[in-house]
Amino acid sequence: MRLFRRCTRISILCLLAISVFTPVFLLSFRLKNLNTDASKDFVEDLSILKHRIDAQANSAVQQEEVEGLKGPHLVVYRDGDHGSLVSLDENDRRHKAEDVNLLQSNGTSYGGEEKNQRNLSEQKVSPSREKEKSKPEGVQHSRSIQSHLRRPLDEKVKEMKDKVIRAKAYLSFAPPDSNSHFVKEIKLRIKELERAMGDVTKDSGLSRRATQKMKAMDGTLLKASRIYPDCSAMVNTLRAMMYNAEEQLRSQRDRTSFLVQLAARTTPKGLHCLSMRLTTEYFDLQPEEREFPNQHKLQDPNLYHFAVFSDNVLACSVVVNSTVSTAKDPEKIVFHIVTDSLNLPAMSMWFLMNPPGKATIQIQSIDGFELLSIKYNEDQQKQKGLDPRYVSALNHLRFYLPDIFPSVNKIVFLDHDVVVRKDLTRLWHINIKGKVNGAVETCVEGEPSFRRMDMFINFTDPSVATRFDANTCTWAYGMNVFDLQEWRKRNLTALYHKYLELGSKRRLVKAGSLPLGWMTFYKHTHALDRTWHLLGLGYDSGVTRAQIEQAAVIHYDGVMKPWLDIGIQKYKSYWNRHVSYEHPYLQQCNLHE
Repeated sequence: MRLFRRCTRISILCLLAISVFTPVFLLSFRLKNLNTDASKDFVEDLSILKHRIDAQANSAVQQEEVEGLKGPHLVVYRDGDHGSLVSLDENDRRHKAEDVNLLQSNGTSYGGEEKNQRNLSEQKVSPSREKEKSKPEGVQHSRSIQSHLRRPLDEKVKEMKDKVIRAKAYLSFAPPDSNSHFVKEIKLRIKELERAMGDVTKDSGLSRRATQKMKAMDGTLLKASRIYPDCSAMVNTLRAMMYNAEEQLRSQRDRTSFLVQLAARTTPKGLHCLSMRLTTEYFDLQPEEREFPNQHKLQDPNLYHFAVFSDNVLACSVVVNSTVSTAKDPEKIVFHIVTDSLNLPAMSMWFLMNPPGKATIQIQSIDGFELLSIKYNEDQQKQKGLDPRYVSALNHLRFYLPDIFPSVNKIVFLDHDVVVRKDLTRLWHINIKGKVNGAVETCVEGEPSFRRMDMFINFTDPSVATRFDANTCTWAYGMNVFDLQEWRKRNLTALYHKYLELGSKRRLVKAGSLPLGWMTFYKHTHALDRTWHLLGLGYDSGVTRAQIEQAAVIHYDGVMKPWLDIGIQKYKSYWNRHVSYEHPYLQQCNLHE
């Protein structure tokens, strides 16, 4: 009996223990699983909360930094506005009301990134739609066709780059030593997208993998916009960054422009060395050794006379060599080179050492024309406010051709930065129809050489507006045929002095002799075929080889001369082929191709 009771008591206690411990064991196992998942969510929530707190502190710091930076005025961009932020002060004042609207929308809407983008796109599109509605249907149709034809081929590439920039901007808001899940994710997305893009510049070069990575980046950016809902700090930071970048770009452009102009005005070391060597050799010669042959041909009006005014020895040699090498009758060619007294010995020595074949050459100094020197000094005083390059004696001398060559009836004037590719003696057989100047016109709109008279001449002056038509076709210096007999009959040099006198009292033209030439030879110029003279090799890299092959004269007008390091490389070969780089003086002065 006792044994039975004992067993019953033990069994009851066991059942009681099982009923007590079993729920406890099951509950603890379930709580263990729940705690594992909850801890992850809790850590994630804690990370987001930490980022939000950091973002608020960071935005406050960023706000203080941005307030210290010099930021641009706010601008509402429209379709077709491609101007720099730096140059939009007038637009800022004009669209001040719209800027206020943009500020209000940026300051009050925190409904997510997509909503902000939608509002901003509506602000961008609505003004352009109102403008389109006010235009005729034909204009709208043509505009739509043009916009379709001009649709960019790198739209997706630019979008990907923008997303990478945005991701880096979000990443900058995270603490420097942060190693959270979000930081790791956004770094991974940036790395993946940059690797997927590679060096691709067009949408056609993108792979399917790149598109997938862009979609993954979209998800990460959406998550980032939720972590940092207040984008005002980022907007201000990016605006300040962009403004500073444009300021640096403008500064670099100004510096580049200055250095290019400085390089164009400065004589290269090699050319200076060559001039010094030639000058030394010239003064070692006896007086009878300094004479050029065939000087009796200089006044023969039946020969082909060319004039070049320059102080550059190597450039003059290229003009002479290229002209003689392409001429059918080189023995009938007479070159008249006028330089300054400083370069006269070097210029003379070069052509004494390197005579131009059967052609005749004459080297003169501008100081040898006593009457012209007096006139030039007076004219220089009248142009004292202009750039010294434009009022130089050699640049001014072209208006006195009839006085310099009294026995010559027709002459071809060449600039020293040209290369002759075809026989120019045919110019003497062209009928210029009683005009004084034969030149190639530069009034074709859309071409780099396009010039209009009102670009360089002040048509607000009544004396100019009544005498000239701003729409008259302009022409170029560099290769001109002058009928000196007609010039003398019409006394155009006196007319030039008249305009120069007016310009000394009030500003009529911009710097240079070209606008004065347009005024002097107004209605006295005959248009030559465009293949005679090709412009732009000193500033336009778009000149094609076919155009060069067709041209009789190619002109390196502009600052990128072929003898300078800044010259356009692909055009230098046409100039270099007429330079004797094997000459010992050129070798000693380190002048080479």
